[in-house]
Amino acid sequence: MATLSAVPRFSSFSLSNHSNSRIFPQKNPPKILNFYAQKLHNRHNVNKPWTPISVIDTNSKFLQLGHSTRLVSVKSSSSDASATSNGLQSVVGVLHLVVSLGIILAMDKYLKQAFVAAAIKFPSALFGMFCIFSVLVILDVTSPGLATGVMEFFEPALLFIQRWLPLFYVPSLVVLPIAVQDIPAASGLKIAFIIVGGWLASLAVAGYTAISVRKMVKTEMIPAEPMSKPSPFSPLELWAWSGLFVASFAGAYFYPTLLGTPARTCLPFLLASTVLGYIFGSGLPSGAKKVLHPIVCCALSADLAAYAFGYVSKSGIYPILGHYLTKVSSNPGAGDILMGFLGSVILSFAFSMFKQRKLVKRHAAEIFTSVIISTLFSLYSTAFMGRLVGLEPSLTISVLPRCITVALALSIVSLFEGANSSLTAAVVVVTGLVGANFVQVMLDKLRFDDPIARGIATASSAHGLGTAALSAKEPEALPFCAIAYALTGIFGSIFCSIPVVRQSLLAIVG
Repeated sequence: MATLSAVPRFSSFSLSNHSNSRIFPQKNPPKILNFYAQKLHNRHNVNKPWTPISVIDTNSKFLQLGHSTRLVSVKSSSSDASATSNGLQSVVGVLHLVVSLGIILAMDKYLKQAFVAAAIKFPSALFGMFCIFSVLVILDVTSPGLATGVMEFFEPALLFIQRWLPLFYVPSLVVLPIAVQDIPAASGLKIAFIIVGGWLASLAVAGYTAISVRKMVKTEMIPAEPMSKPSPFSPLELWAWSGLFVASFAGAYFYPTLLGTPARTCLPFLLASTVLGYIFGSGLPSGAKKVLHPIVCCALSADLAAYAFGYVSKSGIYPILGHYLTKVSSNPGAGDILMGFLGSVILSFAFSMFKQRKLVKRHAAEIFTSVIISTLFSLYSTAFMGRLVGLEPSLTISVLPRCITVALALSIVSLFEGANSSLTAAVVVVTGLVGANFVQVMLDKLRFDDPIARGIATASSAHGLGTAALSAKEPEALPFCAIAYALTGIFGSIFCSIPVVRQSLLAIVG
């Protein structure tokens, strides 16, 4: 039964024409209602002409009487049921996300523990990625429906990772002041030269290789599988993170060990400031993003929060940045939480590659040849440039994986002695920022018109950040970016895991 909700009385009124209402089951109201309505109108609106009640629209929820301003709304039981159903779906969706993402995170954690216990010097997440991809391929051959079900089950987790991916790169950029405080200015300039010059050289090598192979194989392009896009940020998210920042900042100021340790107490407001910077940066116009990339906004926002808290608490910025990234599992900071997702990023590559498996198979010659050559070129050219400009060997080793995504770059430098992992992560992020801002201009100047060449060249030289920047304007290049982005890190890890390759790189570095 429909229910009536009253509103304040005005000079005229209207009644609902809801389909479930028993008041007016027909399209037109009964004559008796017009009679009494006209009497009421004449009593209160002497100087205004009478307009009979009529139905505005067969689908309308309202019947109007003349110049009506009074509404009596009717809510049906079906709308209540719909609201309940939507609420239930939201709860189920959140649980689905938590379970699917939790499985990926747990898989990464236990693989890492197993590799450490076995003293295996190979990225555990990369091994997990190969396992997931192999299982999906086997299921696709034996039981395609089951493979599709697995993909759909992990879809919420993959969208979560895709939505927040830039945040996982930020921590090393936030603590960059600590990482570079002991590096001489001259060495900093040399590293900047290697970043910019190396990015441009890697872009050209990858692109020209892809074009050359394309001319030889002449494979016809086919449409790629559509890629799901994460939802935009809502005002509710902005207000929720803002509230968390203000409350936790005040709590940390008045109670420095509220959560047990200073790092844990500072974690909420430092994490909130990082997220708020990302939300703000993501909402900037495309022109402004060339100057203030969302990742730069993240780092600036977190650094400003650290500076503000260091100022009011009179502890200084460096101790607060030390709380941001502690690298101690028992006493994590905001940066440790974010970087804890890097392994899950690598595992997610398996699902992306499986989704584009037909494209990978069809263009295998162009993709694999270009990625292998560009990866080897990036590693050895970086070693040569470091030796050429006289950069310290430990710093040169730290910047070797400049074109490889942070998650795998950190695994690669862990294979070398004396590397500065914080510098590695910062160099990788800066390389990505350079690529994100200038990749389209350089691709046009180098006359790379083929989407395969443009996608592979971008991802092989500027990994995830370059991929995000190019695919936003050239969606046809996204599949090749995604594949090259994953494969560059994979091949880089494999090559550096080979003792002969490591020794040759060390010999060049000096």
